[in-house]
Amino acid sequence: MSKKQILARLKNMYPNVRSGLKFNNPFELLIATILSAQSTDKQVNKITKELFSKYPDVYALSKLTQDQLEGEIKSIGLYKNKSKNILAACKIIIDKFQGKIPETREELMELPGVGRKTANVVLSNAFQIPALAVDTHVLRVANRLGLAQSNNPMETEKQLMEVIPKEDWSQAHHWLIWHGRLVCKARNPQCEKCGLNDLCTFNKNEMNTNEV
Repeated sequence: MSKKQILARLKNMYPNVRSGLKFNNPFELLIATILSAQSTDKQVNKITKELFSKYPDVYALSKLTQDQLEGEIKSIGLYKNKSKNILAACKIIIDKFQGKIPETREELMELPGVGRKTANVVLSNAFQIPALAVDTHVLRVANRLGLAQSNNPMETEKQLMEVIPKEDWSQAHHWLIWHGRLVCKARNPQCEKCGLNDLCTFNKNEMNTNEV
């Protein structure tokens, strides 16, 4: 099995994929990504379409009370905690960063509700800074394909960064996400339809198990 072959094939399978979150600027992507925790992109996009039309920047959003913001996003999971984090993040962005979304991982991770994965998503998609965000799809698919061997997101990120050229980090994140959503699903992976099944360690293990 060649990791280079797997990556080349993924690149051909998903040549123009991008984030499923809809955004127009770093502020919108940051808020959308915070909202996306344990929620689908479809749910988030439905909420942010109206939210950003009413509150188009960090200053407008920061003027809401927590109760008001909860009312705007209550159809999404964990909305109380997300409202609290978003308002606290807005305050820090205004007070410490002059209203601009910070462009380093360390500064982004100072914001409530922003972990390494969210910071990497913002760096990669909003600022075109090479970064590899590891969400549940990336973790699952990378390990099934044999590109990584770890159940830990941080270690998986490290291993992926070693095998994927830096210039491909941002796109590889999307290749793995979309493959996980469309084919290599958590519960019912469609191995028989997968364009990588001849290279995949998970598929071979499944075949061996079925033969026993």
